[in-house]
Amino acid sequence: MNKMPSTLVLRRVTAALSLIAICGCSALGPSTTPPPNLYSLNRLPHAGAGAVAPAAAAPTLIINPPHAAAGFDSARIIYLREQHQLEYFAHSEWVDPPAHMLGDLLLAALEQSGAFGAVVLAPSAAVGDLRLDTEIILMQHEFQTKPSRVRFALRAVLVDDKTRRVVARREFDDSVAASSDDPYGGVVAANRAVQTVLERLSAFCAEAVRLSRSEN
Repeated sequence: MNKMPSTLVLRRVTAALSLIAICGCSALGPSTTPPPNLYSLNRLPHAGAGAVAPAAAAPTLIINPPHAAAGFDSARIIYLREQHQLEYFAHSEWVDPPAHMLGDLLLAALEQSGAFGAVVLAPSAAVGDLRLDTEIILMQHEFQTKPSRVRFALRAVLVDDKTRRVVARREFDDSVAASSDDPYGGVVAANRAVQTVLERLSAFCAEAVRLSRSEN
């Protein structure tokens, strides 16, 4: 039997080791996938008058951490091309799940209403008179129309913190046209929709407090 020349064997072994080394470096090396673009929900300038001074003996409001319905509880930005089918932008995300960003925005909006002596975001050692529970029902960029639109819906429940009685509850829903059919256009529209809903929520809570106090 003829034996393979030793130099040829050595070359093949060297080539095989080089291939293994290249594959290993490719697997362990940095990913070539670019990081996602990150977006946030921000407090926008209020269109109306400035903050209203709270009335005497105004109640203290505790805001529980907002929640989100299934599918809307992550940092992924959702869009719809077909009804009921949720899709996600591949390279664009919220910097934090929207429910996590909503707490500070709720705090600012309700402080500005003047209906409460103090507004506190839970968890806190503060004792309150009323408690606000909120849940994001949906936040999605809808492409079924031209221009595309962002829809934001929020459920709010105002509870007497001493008796656990539901003082008032309502669902708020707003839709804003996007300036462009891309993630950035949707983010701008989402911020506007959130601002509108929070202004309505603030007025709703102030009215609920007024009615509750007039009944007592």
